[in-house]
Amino acid sequence: MSTEAVDKMIAAELHLRPDRRLPDIPLKKPFSKTNLTIRLTLIGLSLLTVLAFVSFDYKGIQVFQGIYATLLNLKTMFLQPRLHHFTFAAALFEVLITLGLAFLSTLFGAVIALFLGLFSARNLSSPLVSAVIKGLVAFIRAVPTVMWVLIFAVAAGLGSVAAVIGMTFHSIGYLIKAYSEAFEEMDKGTIEALKASGANWWQIVFQAVIPSSLSYLMSWTLLRFEINFSVAVAMGAAAGAGGIGYDMFMASGFYFDLQEIGAITYFILGFAILLEIAANRAKRKLKQGK
Repeated sequence: MSTEAVDKMIAAELHLRPDRRLPDIPLKKPFSKTNLTIRLTLIGLSLLTVLAFVSFDYKGIQVFQGIYATLLNLKTMFLQPRLHHFTFAAALFEVLITLGLAFLSTLFGAVIALFLGLFSARNLSSPLVSAVIKGLVAFIRAVPTVMWVLIFAVAAGLGSVAAVIGMTFHSIGYLIKAYSEAFEEMDKGTIEALKASGANWWQIVFQAVIPSSLSYLMSWTLLRFEINFSVAVAMGAAAGAGGIGYDMFMASGFYFDLQEIGAITYFILGFAILLEIAANRAKRKLKQGK
């Protein structure tokens, strides 16, 4: 009997008796240098972790006593919050300063990023210009915000000016990527139809691209504003920008007042929740307006 006849008989048997089909045999993953490197790296990190715990000098350390002291500090901080070195009105004013830093950096960054994002979108700009802008933006985003603030502090000095410039610089890199991706989601047929009707580049942008992407632009801008608020708190201490972050730095590093740290933490948390509620309402109204 020929091989073809045997194959036909097997196929017919499997077709008539599907319950007798051969079980699926799992295929082995092919060997690759990438998988080997990942496995060796994980094994090496695991061994180093075990070695660190074994060779660590535990002499004089009271683990349970340290845990108990930490819990007492957390209790004092969050269950007994009080302001000792400034009043409630002064704390509210400092939070508003932090909000102002976040608002200015977001506003400047959004305006600049809007125009650069248009030139960064591949469907609105040339491939060369888009690639250059995206390359620069990737470099800006790779450097942390605090590094940009410290870089500009060399020229402008420590203070609110360096904080705003540094946060604006990083916001530009963040928002250009977000805006350009929103612009690239637009249907190419709409742009081609407007070009065929005689519309120039600016008419296409302001009559089609921005209106269709407005909800995305607002969502990304509000998200960046929330990020800048948290960054402004840190910059108040790191760059001397003022605001509630500087007061938290003084309460923790200078006064070591746990009760005041807890009160300031509640202030920051409360304003962060209010920002989230306001952002959600603004996005909801924008969607309803459409």
